[in-house]
Amino acid sequence: MNIIRGRAAQHNPSKLAADNFTGTVWIDPIVPLTEEGHLVVSVTFSPGARTYWHSHAEGQFLLVTSGVGWVCAHGGTPQAIRAGDVVWTPPGEQHWHGATPDTVMTHTAVSLGRPEWCQEVTPAEYAPGPDPESS
Repeated sequence: MNIIRGRAAQHNPSKLAADNFTGTVWIDPIVPLTEEGHLVVSVTFSPGARTYWHSHAEGQFLLVTSGVGWVCAHGGTPQAIRAGDVVWTPPGEQHWHGATPDTVMTHTAVSLGRPEWCQEVTPAEYAPGPDPESS
């Protein structure tokens, strides 16, 4: 048996700065940022934490690994996401994602192209999210 510990040397989760997030969020790099702006990270959102509105030049995949959260495309209604769900956001689509008010949520984010960060998600945009048990 051979175990290759590709992440062991860089496994040092760090709390993110609040510049593009509301609430407390931690990031764990899986694949470092490439010259093209591609990045793979595991992100953990505390209850109520979320990203600002943003888009990605070449799109983004989210794989929810634990907890319950919400994701919302600009002009849409927040949709519940939970462990095992995969979300594809097409290139240039403004969106946000994060935990529900009462749960922690972790997802692996595969970001294709550097993000373009926009405004903060307002409490009014966040608060009316759906009941995660009904989605």
